[in-house]
Amino acid sequence: MGYLGTSFSEALALIAAADPDVISAVGTSVYVSVCSIIAAAVIGIPLGYLMATRVFPGKAIVTTLLQTLMALPTVVVGLIGYALFTHNGPLGPLGLLYTPVAMIAGETILILPVVTSLSLSATSSINAEVRETALTLGAKPLQAAGAVMREGRFAYMTALAAGFGRAIGEVGIAMMLGGNIRGATRTMTTAIALETSKGEFALGLALGMILLTVALAVNVFIRSLQARSGEAGE
Repeated sequence: MGYLGTSFSEALALIAAADPDVISAVGTSVYVSVCSIIAAAVIGIPLGYLMATRVFPGKAIVTTLLQTLMALPTVVVGLIGYALFTHNGPLGPLGLLYTPVAMIAGETILILPVVTSLSLSATSSINAEVRETALTLGAKPLQAAGAVMREGRFAYMTALAAGFGRAIGEVGIAMMLGGNIRGATRTMTTAIALETSKGEFALGLALGMILLTVALAVNVFIRSLQARSGEAGE
């Protein structure tokens, strides 16, 4: 059967048996990623909308910088976060280093440029007449923004899916700010790195399979919503 085949069978057995280490890592990954994407959405979508609908000095420079930050290395964010949360850092007294809170903060910073930049693109792609018509009909600026976001809701959801995928698949921040503590801050990616280095390839493979399944499920969910919206519009 071979090494890979045997490992694959063992990985499936671990998943089927609901191995505690697997369940814990999956739960931590999903929790941290969901919290991060919610925080990034609350900040990034409105920011992207404002950038798309406002004219201000240096807009092109800010947009270019934002697009550059989409490729921000996770270890750089982890390094900055460590400097902030370590006991000698400005946020050290809070005692957040090696906790899920620190991981959420770091991953939010990581995916915020992704969500903001894609939200900017989503807003820019929507016909400007949608906002103008809403304002002409007496809508307040916030109501007009709501009309634009409803019109482009699936584009915004795609932005969130991209952010979620970047968050759940990163390892540098989770390792540096979470500490890879078993049962507390160990995620799927940090567990994969650890277990593979220990020779536990089957466990790492099991987590990798689940990681891909979660990412696939998010994208399938969004595609199904888009398909249903298309059918309803016909």
